[in-house]
Amino acid sequence: MTDSDFLRVCALDELPEGEAVAADIHGTSIVLVRRGDEAFALYDECSHAAVALSEGDVEDCQIECWLHGSSFDLRTGKPSGPPATEPVPTYPIEVRDGDVYLSLKPKTTENA
Repeated sequence: MTDSDFLRVCALDELPEGEAVAADIHGTSIVLVRRGDEAFALYDECSHAAVALSEGDVEDCQIECWLHGSSFDLRTGKPSGPPATEPVPTYPIEVRDGDVYLSLKPKTTENA
């Protein structure tokens, strides 16, 4: 992946710590989460019941869907248990000089 694959999304300090933030990046619904000096990006839709993950709660390195309680790992998108059985796509993020950059090319399971 090259620098040209990444888009500047926001400054890291614009993301509230440990909260889910919805963003529309070139027509793709993304949920962004900041944890310390890191940021994570997932597709903003639960794989179990097509609702926005950005409306859920963040705890540790998990985001929980508000509708049925499925939780997904912020790093991999993998569910921690039922009712969701399929992961949600995650997107590469880089923090450069205090700014958050995102690639809209989803991570694969090999590089998640």
